[in-house]
Amino acid sequence: MPTLTDLPISTTPVASHDQYAIVNSSTSRFGDRLFYSICLLSAITVALLFLLVIGVQIHGSKLSFAAFGWKFLTSSQWDPSSDTESYGALPFIYGTVVSSLLALFIAVPLSVGTAVFLTDLAPLKIRQPLVSVIEMLAAVPSVIWGLWGIFVMVPWLNGNLVPILKKTLGFLPIFSGPCIGGSMLAGGLIVAIMILPIVTSVSREILRSVPDLQREAAYGLGATRWEVTRIAVLSYARRGLMGAAVLGLGRAVGETMAVTMVIGNVAQIKPSLFASGYTLASVIANVFAEASSDLEISALFEIGLVLMGVTIIINIMALLLIRAFETPGSRRA
Repeated sequence: MPTLTDLPISTTPVASHDQYAIVNSSTSRFGDRLFYSICLLSAITVALLFLLVIGVQIHGSKLSFAAFGWKFLTSSQWDPSSDTESYGALPFIYGTVVSSLLALFIAVPLSVGTAVFLTDLAPLKIRQPLVSVIEMLAAVPSVIWGLWGIFVMVPWLNGNLVPILKKTLGFLPIFSGPCIGGSMLAGGLIVAIMILPIVTSVSREILRSVPDLQREAAYGLGATRWEVTRIAVLSYARRGLMGAAVLGLGRAVGETMAVTMVIGNVAQIKPSLFASGYTLASVIANVFAEASSDLEISALFEIGLVLMGVTIIINIMALLLIRAFETPGSRRA
């Protein structure tokens, strides 16, 4: 029977646990560095793309800014046909502001009410189907909404809602005058329908972030369901809901095709919602392909720069409001 001394002894060195740890640690550090480099490159690419877009807009609008200066924002004349071309963005700014605010006035109450229902009131068996329907609304292309607006919404407005508004509220300037074809009212309504999904989704996430302790404390004090929603939920989430509304405003300001198809596309400033209007995005979509002079093209670039500036400001306001709403106890991983 062989003894321990008779067994063959291998001279091949065996890697120790520490050696395996060093190899694995080195590989892990290389993977971490690679992953960090890829993510950093992606972030830099996005930032450079944003700066490139801004740079192109600024470079393209130099000719217009040199010719009109800051009067471009306050002038109402858009005349590319005369020898002395004159361009101003005021009617388009007015149309953008009015249609966007009207859309918010319609969409925000509906969106918040829908979000409250989905968060606190809806039975579980219908909650997810309703969420899916709202998400599908957000996926409908803008041009489809525009076609629906032309052939369904605008005729219904002019034949049914507008006469009622004239009869009951015609003494107000915003509900006076004739309504033929597209109008500011139609533009605001179509934008309201389009921003409903995004405002509803953001509002729902904000309401879900309200701690359950808020609701339980209100119920413990004997509050009704409406009182719990009003005091414990909506008051706690009011700043976040404002942020959701501002995000919806950012979407409304930049909406193009659907608004272009129903707003009438007339560069004018009138107080009536029944009058036709024009927006910053619509004039770019309509005029850019037919622009015949360098100055007109530059004016369109400057309109794009104004639109981008307004959108950036709106999104910054929304982010600040949402961050102000967040608290360490309400943030989710």
